Amino acid sequence: MTNPSSVGIVSAQKAVFDQPIALSSGVTLPRYELMYETYGTLNENRTNAILICHALSGHHHVAGRYQESDKNPGWWDNMVGPGKPIDTNRFFVIGLNNLGGCHGSTGPSSIDPETGTPYGSRFPLVLVRDWVETQARLADMLGIHQFAAIIGGSLGGMQALRWTITYPQRVRHALVIASAPRLTAQNIAFNDVARQAILTDPDFHGGDFYAHNTVPRRGLRLARMLGHITYLSDDGMGEKFGRLLRSGEYRYSYDVEFEIESYLRYQGDKFSDIFDANTYLLMTKALDYFDPARHYGGDLATALKEALAKFLVVSFTSDWRFAPERSREIVKALLDARKHVSYAEIESAHGHDAFLMEDAPYHNIMRAYLNRVAAEVNA
Repeated sequence: MTNPSSVGIVSAQKAVFDQPIALSSGVTLPRYELMYETYGTLNENRTNAILICHALSGHHHVAGRYQESDKNPGWWDNMVGPGKPIDTNRFFVIGLNNLGGCHGSTGPSSIDPETGTPYGSRFPLVLVRDWVETQARLADMLGIHQFAAIIGGSLGGMQALRWTITYPQRVRHALVIASAPRLTAQNIAFNDVARQAILTDPDFHGGDFYAHNTVPRRGLRLARMLGHITYLSDDGMGEKFGRLLRSGEYRYSYDVEFEIESYLRYQGDKFSDIFDANTYLLMTKALDYFDPARHYGGDLATALKEALAKFLVVSFTSDWRFAPERSREIVKALLDARKHVSYAEIESAHGHDAFLMEDAPYHNIMRAYLNRVAAEVNA
């Protein structure tokens, strides 16, 4: 029986863009495709659309299942659906796989029409502002001139923030969750260690591993294991795994002994089966390069001066990757720019991944804010 709070069985769609796009890197892609999904109904005035921007390893499948037997629903199913905080009875919700991704949108593993082989190392770097440009083109294609809200966590929050600067007229509300105005040196360092694990894998072949019928699985696995550690909190990890041993006794070897070792290796193996190494490199560089204040003398308030949106900024107490202090930097810049902003710091033991978790205080804040958005746009 279908869960009434689920969007149910969904299917993805592909949008084809024959209009070239000039990327921030200086490279022009002559054409590209974006994979996306929608949930809910666009109202007559086209005022109730919400765009969900995904984080590093996310994609277009935000909610629902492709078939009843699917083990897992979309990556934000606890947030999106009938009666949920992002209520599909009221809003028309769009999730898409960003350009450069590996879940159906044009990316490094796609076939380059000029060569008939995967782009591989020839696929250009793509920045957050490029993603926003492609998302705007998808909105044009769907007949959406202004979003009721653009929402994203982590790297997704950066996209929501970028939208308000690049297209101020097209965003009524931006919900920036567990994000940051730019990465710290420590965060860039984590990303580079992850990239080095991939770049030095003998199976990487300079990014053209597709031609060798292999995958740099070892590097991708290590990158994911490193990343996963930073997405959790020490307390959360301790509560879930502690120093539990698989066999109950020390074996004095380098094999898996602690449960946390087993968990991380499982996560690394699973990720290396479903994700593309070149996309991982591209996504982490997009994170590193994000700095909307760069062309405004380093002043984020000046960068946000033209924004017309209202903002909700949310952080989580145990998130040390994008700590609450980073969200408060965004809030301060918005206040300095005299923008309307609400801020919530949620008590949570789940670290950076808290923005994906079902948590009553967090969901209540999202629901309350979006109820006001719905009333504004008559959704």
